[in-house]
Amino acid sequence: MTDLRKTQAEAFLQRAGWGAATRRHLAGDASDRSYQRLTLNDRSAVLMDAPPGRGDDPRDFARIAGHLRALGLSAPEVMASDFDHGFLLLEDLGDGIFARLVSQAPAREPALYYAAAEVLLHLQAAPAPENLPDPGAADWARAAAFALDWYRHAILGDSGDRELFVDCLTRSLRRLADGPRVLILRDYHAENLLWLDDRSGLARVGLLDFQLAQMGQPAYDLVSLLQDARRDVAPETETAVCATFRKALDIPADHFSATYAALGAQRALRILGIFARLCLVAGKPAYLRLAPRVWGQLQRNLAHPELTELAGVCARLLPEPTPEALVRIEGQCCAFPTP
Repeated sequence: MTDLRKTQAEAFLQRAGWGAATRRHLAGDASDRSYQRLTLNDRSAVLMDAPPGRGDDPRDFARIAGHLRALGLSAPEVMASDFDHGFLLLEDLGDGIFARLVSQAPAREPALYYAAAEVLLHLQAAPAPENLPDPGAADWARAAAFALDWYRHAILGDSGDRELFVDCLTRSLRRLADGPRVLILRDYHAENLLWLDDRSGLARVGLLDFQLAQMGQPAYDLVSLLQDARRDVAPETETAVCATFRKALDIPADHFSATYAALGAQRALRILGIFARLCLVAGKPAYLRLAPRVWGQLQRNLAHPELTELAGVCARLLPEPTPEALVRIEGQCCAFPTP
């Protein structure tokens, strides 16, 4: 944090009545946002620092948080805001991150993931906020082309046949995953979900990192939850939660499995590109160690019979993230810094 940024943060906290709070770094993520936990007497809160002009607008966070809270869900209350400078003072939902809880007690995984899926069903049953981005199949395919533009390019030095890739993925998504839209939160996974013991019902699941919410397919956030780039979800948990979700929406099993695989492939492709870009542009090579897991998820999705053509295109265009390939990407860390 620059000296100017520190001064701006201190002024915001003074105005919000938290100027005397002690501050401790809480988390950072793949974006330019960072978080600090504030302690003042017996109270705590969280400072979100989202520098303006870096992609995420805290107004979007506040808007979606309000929508979620109106549905009875546990998004953090926005206690104070300075949108112009990119600061929010948020309710502190604690430390019960799903990933941490499951690491400590693996037997808790099914119950936590069932609860997260129930939240999705409740969220998707309600009308979405107006004027959210609503990308079509071609937009989703172009987003997945990050896999060529950044991941492949960093390994092989070119982007391959981008037009073939985008055309094939567009057709697959139009055929299998382009139905009526619902609100999706996009980064719905175990490090953005918390268990709140002192609440009841759906409110026991705390929600974070939803500022990029948009319209999408019902199974997209389920894929995000169950095909997590950061941890392995037990296969039996994935199968059982998918079955519960599918039955709740009354979707035929064959159709659901094809949709789930198509969305999973799109998401895995985009993530491979994002992880490479985070190294090349943002100087964050640590995400590369997650690439083999994402590659495995991609291959599992591409094995679906409805994705045979896409599987062939990906086999031609995308190299495996071998140790040698990942070293090649990491060797170019910050080769394309942001201006």
